[in-house]
Amino acid sequence: MTDAARPLQVTLYTRPGCHLCEDAKQVMSPLLQEFHAVLREINIDEDAHLTARYRIDIPVIFIGTHKVAKHRVDPHQFRRQLEQASARLE
Repeated sequence: MTDAARPLQVTLYTRPGCHLCEDAKQVMSPLLQEFHAVLREINIDEDAHLTARYRIDIPVIFIGTHKVAKHRVDPHQFRRQLEQASARLE
């Protein structure tokens, strides 16, 4: 599979009951569909290292290996970040 055929990978570091995480998912959802990106949610409470790293600093969002947001997602900025990430895959 070529890089261009691979979907964008978006990672959301979260935990159960995180209202900011739910807000972020709502903002990201239509853009993830538009860009055919795959969302991977990681519960930081299931990994001691991640819990120590992010503790209350969630949500944290990565596109590929690039951290693009934390706490809140701006839809216009997230769109630009997805466009840039898509261009890197071409």
